Amino acid sequence: MMIREAYLDIETTGLSPRSCHVTVVGIYLVEGASRELMQITGGDITAARIINAIEGVKTIYTYNGERFDLPFIRDCFGIDLSGRCNLHRDLMYECWKHRLYGGLKKVEVQLGIKRQVEGVDGREAVLLWRQYCQHNDLKALDTLLKYNAEDVFNLKLLREKLDSMEKGFS
Repeated sequence: MMIREAYLDIETTGLSPRSCHVTVVGIYLVEGASRELMQITGGDITAARIINAIEGVKTIYTYNGERFDLPFIRDCFGIDLSGRCNLHRDLMYECWKHRLYGGLKKVEVQLGIKRQVEGVDGREAVLLWRQYCQHNDLKALDTLLKYNAEDVFNLKLLREKLDSMEKGFS
């Protein structure tokens, strides 16, 4: 039996779940050779959809998810994702063990992980969502979704690099 894993990243309208909203939930599901990207946006984000998306997932991987993504989802949707899976691995803490500090993009640069979507960060993601909502700017939404997709795809690459670094120390 294959182990199903999920790489998760959210985009939001700001840093506080009390005054901000989740705009995108990106989940990259991996089971053996099977790969599936799920992105739930705006009003389509519900507790039921998130729970359904992670059905059967054994491990959730995030970057700073312990302090941001999972608490934000818990506070906004009432879901404890780490409690629904066997394991949550926050790759940020694993990076720290290898003296890799900073946000995901900074760590990617340090490890040579490339990005196609340049110049987009969390702040720009908020502006892209606003542009989409206020002006029905589908190009802004497309850029936001590509950015989020790269985040979750690169989480898998980061995990693989960290795992190989661990094996190098054995």
